[in-house]
Amino acid sequence: MLRRRHKNPKTHPKARAVVPAAGSRRRARPDAPVPEHLKTPDAPPPQPPRAPSPRGGAPLVLVTGFEPFEGEDTNPSWEVCKLLPAAIGRARIEKLKVPCEFRRAIETVAHAIERSRPALVICIGQAAGRPQLCMERVGINIDDARVPDNTGAQPIDEAIAPNGPPAYFATLPIKAMVKAARDAGVPAEVSNTAGTYVCNHLLYGVLHYIAASGLDARAGFIHVPYAEHQVVTKPGQPSMPVATMARGVEAAIVAALEHTHDMKISEGKET
Repeated sequence: MLRRRHKNPKTHPKARAVVPAAGSRRRARPDAPVPEHLKTPDAPPPQPPRAPSPRGGAPLVLVTGFEPFEGEDTNPSWEVCKLLPAAIGRARIEKLKVPCEFRRAIETVAHAIERSRPALVICIGQAAGRPQLCMERVGINIDDARVPDNTGAQPIDEAIAPNGPPAYFATLPIKAMVKAARDAGVPAEVSNTAGTYVCNHLLYGVLHYIAASGLDARAGFIHVPYAEHQVVTKPGQPSMPVATMARGVEAAIVAALEHTHDMKISEGKET
């Protein structure tokens, strides 16, 4: 059983972690030890030198999408990835298909970050019932799965990183990204909840990994609606053409590359 070594875990100063509430204690489940890259060290480990970037130091954007889950034959998040170009402006685009599995989703993306050292990490996932692109503001340190993942795992009220902070804010300029998607004619909004399933698990895990490793990549998450063909047997569920989603995501990537700081515009909501 892994135990927290400190009441107030230390993280890299660049991390935008939400301060833990007093007395907050969570433990790892005994049958699934926390991977090393999810443990918050006392100090970030030294990083090896970066390999020279091709094409004159062009930045790399790692964009991830999920495999199908819950009986679907497709996942629009990965279909969007496949439609993205190999380059956006000067930035190179690397696409990664991620398993819809607790733990392994984070490990898959963490390994890709170590290998390619991207400037931006933009994870994409499907959110049933949402009618627009959602730029997620925060990932929380909890797994509470309403259904099992693709391996049958269904963690309930379990911490993603027992010695990590309760939450991390995305480090992408989410409001600028929302505006860019809307300007491209695609409905979009800031979302204040990424849920408690594998999407939130990946968002929190990637931000925690980047913070604990002392990396300078910026990262966040975009939720997309159902694709049109998925709702044929789901009356009343909103959907969007995959090509439209891809147009909005591409515009959001452009905004994320252009803005090192977010726009000061209101995107607040009551619920």
